[in-house]
Amino acid sequence: MGENKDYVTYSEERGSINISEEVLAVIAGSAALEIEGVAGLYSTPGRDFAGLLGKKNLAKGVKIRVDDKTIVADLYIMAAFGCAVGDVGTAVQKAVATAIESTTGLSVTSVNVHVCGISFKKDK
Repeated sequence: MGENKDYVTYSEERGSINISEEVLAVIAGSAALEIEGVAGLYSTPGRDFAGLLGKKNLAKGVKIRVDDKTIVADLYIMAAFGCAVGDVGTAVQKAVATAIESTTGLSVTSVNVHVCGISFKKDK
């Protein structure tokens, strides 16, 4: 989202409020990483860097589209080995929608979760 400078804008009584799509992506990425079974985020397709991302790059594993005042989010995640992938995806959808809606007041129409791989724990 760093190269995309789009904003969600809505007017209030005392002026307008502009929220960067990158901010929405960081909110979504942060919410996804809090879900048990999510090992990390993956860079979205078309990025120069591909692979597992750390917390500094939360927006890079998320693609946000804005239509009027509704949000569509695509998240690219790594699931932890041994978890029920379907359950993890459902939990991510709920957490991301709740986080964006409660933080911004905007409506989330869909959260698409793309599981890009499985992460195995390394034995020490």
